[in-house]
Amino acid sequence: MDVLQLVAEPRRQEILQLVWRDELPVGEIVDKLDLSYAGVSQHLSLLKDAGFVQVRRDGKRRLYRADHEQLGQLAQFLEAFWANELDRLARVAEEAEKR
Repeated sequence: MDVLQLVAEPRRQEILQLVWRDELPVGEIVDKLDLSYAGVSQHLSLLKDAGFVQVRRDGKRRLYRADHEQLGQLAQFLEAFWANELDRLARVAEEAEKR
C-alpha cells in the first residue's frame, strides 16, 4: 500500500490524530471513534507496519503513539493539514454562532 493511500484513509487519519501527542491503548481509541475494537486494531496494524506508530507494552496493555521521526516530512504535512482543518472548523462554528 502506498504511503499516501495509507494516511489518506479518514479513519487512519483520526487514529493518527489521537495518538499524535498522546500514548493511548486500543480501548481508549475505540471509545473515541465509532469503530469496533477489531477495526481499530486493523488500522493500527497497518500504521505500525508502515512505521507510523510505535507500540509499547505496559503490563497487558499495548500503548500506541505516532512515530514523528518515521513520518518525516509527512508529519509536517499532517500537522499543517490538521491545523488548516481546525481553523476551517472554527470559522464554521463562529459563523453558526452568529446566526
